[in-house]
Amino acid sequence: MAVFEWKSSSVEETQRVAEQLGERLRPGDVLTLEGDLGAGKTTFTKGLGKGLGVKRTINSPTFTIMKEYQGRVPFYHMDVYRLEDSDEDLGFDEYFDGDGVTVVEWAQFIEEFLPKERLDITIRYMDDSTRLLIMEASSDHFEELCKEILG
Repeated sequence: MAVFEWKSSSVEETQRVAEQLGERLRPGDVLTLEGDLGAGKTTFTKGLGKGLGVKRTINSPTFTIMKEYQGRVPFYHMDVYRLEDSDEDLGFDEYFDGDGVTVVEWAQFIEEFLPKERLDITIRYMDDSTRLLIMEASSDHFEELCKEILG
């Protein structure tokens, strides 16, 4: 597994990197997104959506578990925080193996259902404007994407 680190100095930088990643994602790609409240998970997801061609406003699906958006491919945004003490399979493989791109917030709560090949992203709050993005690529595909967008 290759690990990449990148510091963002602004919301705009974070969204720009996420947008570049979104432009390169393909159907079946799964990303996990971890970070404390306010770290920038939704900001990052908005950039991904823009890169995928989503026109609708993207916001966190905290109370609905999953939101679906249409871009050049379907974009599934999951927040599985509410599934912390659940071992129920809600049909995740239909999304993970489907024709869209999936981003999962709080993915540790459904670890057993996640595909092995994915891009795990952690966003760490450093100060009011700076974030550290840590990307762990579990396949050659994601490693190449990270190299392309992070240099």
